[in-house]
Amino acid sequence: MPQQHWFMWGIDIFSGLFLVLFWLLLIAVVYMYIADKLQTKQAIRHNYPVVGRFRYLFEKQGEFFRQYFFSQDREELPFNRAERSWVYRAAKNVDRTIAFGSTQALDKPGTVMFMNSAFPISDHDQHHTVAVTVGPDCLHPYSTDKICHISAMSFGALSRPAVTALSHGAAQAGCWLNTGEGGLSPHHLKGHCDLVFQIGTAKYGVRNDQGHLDPKKLAEVAAHPEVKMFEIKLSQGAKPGKGGILPAVKVTEEIAAIRGIPIGQDSISPNGHIELTCVADIIDMINQVRDITGKPTGIKAVLGDITWVNDLCDEIERRGIESAPDFFTLDSSDGGTGAAPQALMDNVGLPLKQSLPLLVDLLNERGLKQRIKIIATGKLVMPSYVAWALATGADFIASARGNMFALGCIQSLQCNKDTCPTGITTHNTRLQQGLDPKDKSARVANYNHFLHYDLTMIAHSCGVTDPRHLTRHHARIVQTTGVAVTLDKHYRHMQ
Repeated sequence: MPQQHWFMWGIDIFSGLFLVLFWLLLIAVVYMYIADKLQTKQAIRHNYPVVGRFRYLFEKQGEFFRQYFFSQDREELPFNRAERSWVYRAAKNVDRTIAFGSTQALDKPGTVMFMNSAFPISDHDQHHTVAVTVGPDCLHPYSTDKICHISAMSFGALSRPAVTALSHGAAQAGCWLNTGEGGLSPHHLKGHCDLVFQIGTAKYGVRNDQGHLDPKKLAEVAAHPEVKMFEIKLSQGAKPGKGGILPAVKVTEEIAAIRGIPIGQDSISPNGHIELTCVADIIDMINQVRDITGKPTGIKAVLGDITWVNDLCDEIERRGIESAPDFFTLDSSDGGTGAAPQALMDNVGLPLKQSLPLLVDLLNERGLKQRIKIIATGKLVMPSYVAWALATGADFIASARGNMFALGCIQSLQCNKDTCPTGITTHNTRLQQGLDPKDKSARVANYNHFLHYDLTMIAHSCGVTDPRHLTRHHARIVQTTGVAVTLDKHYRHMQ
């Protein structure tokens, strides 16, 4: 009997709750119906009250579910499932092989295929990657045998644990980490990795009250032994003609202090350096930074109009080759960012497949290719993409989003909203709790290790001992006719 009493009591409680919920739901539906019919801002809601709300819900959730249920392996943008899957598996150090056959359309125009040799290099022999020195005539030149590095991502755009994980991961991988334009934070220094300090148009961390370069602050940054090179950002692939954008919601007290800006206000960089009006000014700034720091100094830009690079070469010839930048980081309209106007991201600047051969050929023609090292960046997340860049003429590559995937990025497209579900691009401490820097740093190191490993495997298949020995004769690119020609013939035709 006591059990029956408790059972009946439970039924009564459940029935009561059901009735309460039913009436609350009914009231909510009636409220939504009236609200939808009275409002005129959204026609769908007005014409289809209550039910029309699902349209906006599905539209919002579509970006999350599309990659899991609807997109094929090779069709999603900006990165498809096959690309992300390879990075995830490399970062986790699990099986990277695939079965049955390639899902890539091998006859699609623009597809690059590497020409295997009848006599591949044995993977069992010991081969050491050639080291390259940047700025050999500087007081503190920089040498590295690593090809793949971590591209510019600032503290602010990225969270504290994300930057910390990248710093430790870069140290484990032996590659450099670019600070991005947001200044040098303690989190960049935690791993004691090699750093490239980026001087953006706002000069965060090295600016005076007027927004000009502060020699004293610049020298203080250079005094850190981890800082190996300085990069002057002229333009960025995802938003050429527009400065960096950090929404107010992401400008915390710590970030404001590092950047030297007000808390809780949009951090919008100028669309160009206030000191630069011609190529002579660019050379002046390069040499000013190099003289103060004693370290290799270069520029970063996305190519559109290439005449200014010709003018830059003319200016270098007038002053002497020692005045040239030590490197040129070539960004691409394929590049990514935390926040950018869609008009610029979609429509301005050249993609890397067009701009890299143009820049390489121009510097070769002017006799400056050996002096100015080229760092290619923009969607180079896969070994085959890196191999193409090296064969085309790049000396290094740098990837930002490849390393974001290694951190756990799921391409949720929330970078500009401070709501990143993986904690990578948000300063919401609750969302950051799932990002363990110790675990993620190992994944960053794994990704960079296997990026080099599979890159070397491609080189060995082509019959060369080192990826840096790949040339345009080692790869073919599919034309609109469906026939593939070597890269040298393809790019000659482009000119």
